[in-house]
Order: sequence, then C-alpha cells, then structure tokens
Amino acid sequence: MNETRKGASRQYMLAAGGTGGHLIPAYALAAELVQRGHHVGLITDERGANLPGKPDFLPVHVLPAGRFGKNPLKWLGGLRSVFEGRRMALRLIDAYGPSAHVGFGGYPALPAMLAATSAKVPAIVHEQNAVLGRVNRLLSGRVDAIATAYPDIERLKPKYLDKTHLVGNPVRPEVLALRTQDYPAFTEDGILRVLVTGGSQGARILSEILPDGLAMLQPALRQRLQVTQQCRPEDLERVRERYRSHDIPAELGTYFEDMEERLADTHLFIGRAGASTIAELTAVGRPAILIPLPIATDDHQAVNTHEIVHAGGARMIRQARFDAKELAKQIQAMAQAPHTLANAAHAAWNCGRPNAAKDLADLVESFGGAEMMDVIRVGGEAPRAANHTAVAGHSSNRDDAL
Repeated sequence: MNETRKGASRQYMLAAGGTGGHLIPAYALAAELVQRGHHVGLITDERGANLPGKPDFLPVHVLPAGRFGKNPLKWLGGLRSVFEGRRMALRLIDAYGPSAHVGFGGYPALPAMLAATSAKVPAIVHEQNAVLGRVNRLLSGRVDAIATAYPDIERLKPKYLDKTHLVGNPVRPEVLALRTQDYPAFTEDGILRVLVTGGSQGARILSEILPDGLAMLQPALRQRLQVTQQCRPEDLERVRERYRSHDIPAELGTYFEDMEERLADTHLFIGRAGASTIAELTAVGRPAILIPLPIATDDHQAVNTHEIVHAGGARMIRQARFDAKELAKQIQAMAQAPHTLANAAHAAWNCGRPNAAKDLADLVESFGGAEMMDVIRVGGEAPRAANHTAVAGHSSNRDDAL
C-alpha cells in the first residue's frame, strides 16, 4: 500500500479542531497520503489555520464552527455557525469531489463531516484519546469507519465495533525516527536527564511542584539531575530561582524547537497525559510520570494513561495528590536502579504503534475508489468498548497502586 497504484491519485479532505492534539495526526496522515500520490486539503478554524507546524503542501480551508458550552442561550449561535460551515463544506465537496472525508474531532470538524455524510461521501473519524470525544460520538452513527488510538475506548457504543479499527496515533516523522535508537545509557553514577512539559502553554502546577519535589530526592540521585523544563513566560524567573536555590541544573524555556532531540536524550519524562504526548513517549520508548489535566473533558487524559501504566511504562499521579513529596517518592521508585528505568522504557516502547499513519492511510484508501481491505489491527486485537463504570471506578484504585 505504500506505493501508489498508477492512475489511483485521489482527493481527500481532512477536518480537524484547532489544537495540536487534533492537527498533529491530521498532518501526519496528510503527509502519508501525499507521499502515496494523492491530493489532500485541510478544513479547520482560524485558530487551526494559524497553528505553527502546518506542512507547506497542505492547503487550508477555514470554515465557521459553532461551540456549545454549558450556557444553552449560546447554542443557537453555535448551530447557526455549524449550518453555515456545512453549506460552505458542501461547496468544497462540489468543487473538489473528494473520495473521502476524515475527521479528527473538535467542533471545527463537525460542519465538514456533516456535509460529507449528507452528500454520501465516505466518512471516517479518528479518535486520538481513550474516550470517544463529543464530536466523534455525535458522528459515530453516520460515518463509515471509526479509527482509534487505544484498544479500550470509553463512550464507544458496542454496536459500532464492527466498523472500528485500531490504528494508533500518528506522530511526527522526526519523533518516529527515534524509535530505532537505544534508550540513552543510564548508569549508577551517570546523569539523570529529566524532561518536563505541560503542553503548549506549560502547566503552572508543574512549575510549582517540580523544583521542590526534585530537591527531596536522596542526595545520591539529586546530585546527578539535569532538568529541561517548559514553563509559562511569567513563571520563568521564579522557577529558575527555585532550581538555583536547590543547586539543581535546569534549562528553562517557554518553547523548545528541538523537542525531538531533547526527547532522544531523556531518561524520564514528567508532564500531562495528552494523546500526542503519550503517542510520542510510546513511539520512542520513554518512561514517564503523568499528571492528567483534571478539567479535561470526560477525564480523558486519565483514561489515556491506562494502557502505558498497566504495561509498566509510566506512573500516573492525580493532580489532587500531586505534591513535592509524592513526586519524589515516584521518581525514587522509578530510578532506584538503572535497570528499573530501562525496563520502564521498554514497556513504554512496547505500547507504541509506529505504523499508525500508514494503517490510517490504508483505511482511508479503502474507501472511495479502492478495493476494501482490512487494516492491520495492532496487537492482533480489535478495539473494545470500555465499561465506563468499571474503568471510572478502577482509575482511583490504580492511583493507589502506584
């Protein structure tokens, strides 16, 4: 499937919300489809159109997209935007004649996917998280296929399992290239390199807890630390002073352009549990301490951690329990000996799905002109609809077990 069949060039439209979590896998799929000789366009909102990192080859169409918050009084305006976006998307369908539409979640994807299903264009959604998102839940009965990143998916109705395919989360080629490299050597007296990020804006609680938590490590380990941490601009000097007072070498910044190079040298990652973050950690094989964002919709970041934690590649700490003492305890347990971190790194690596972009492209190509084919299901298993009550009840127990 990696070689484009002669005369098989087709047009595909991708639709994604305006955040990196939605757009990064869309970019990866676009690159794979273009490599196969197809033409690809992206539908998103103004925020997504201006997000750094968009491939030069990818034309962008900006459509209005309504947002539906907790205030019902604002829903009417949201519906108007959705219908206007749907009308514009129908005009794009008439102009380009796409073989299929692929949605990556987020409200900006909704108008385009509604247009595709009403125009009888084959439609696929990709869910990056371990909980089916609101837009993808709304579309799940209308689309032809659902691609998932995890084997257990909450909020996925069992009646849709027959059209559900486990492909994984596509990651950037620069990160995927690290998968074949060995985990960096960590010895009894070697430097322990810790990478800390909290998303594009940096998580304030990480800035508040990390310096003091690392300072509580046993001296033999604390004296070998080298920290790289992403912070908010307003927190930089305060955090820098805290590390200086603890005599811990730390490089701080609001954004690191060479993140894949820093990840390559990392022994331990500490940060949030977004889908893209976990996809990169498992693609490369890096052990982690994950602190899920407590306000994430449907608590999806906590659910994202289940697979890697169960495998032994990471530890999860709920934010309510995340303090300096707990952080030091978990780091000490993971780094008590060189082999413990190396084993965790291997466990994380085993959770990776490096063929995600190719498998998703195979699924997309199977609609709209190509013969139908089965997508390789990673691990030989189809996704499962998770028991929401059981998982929700189990997550707190898993916290205690860590």
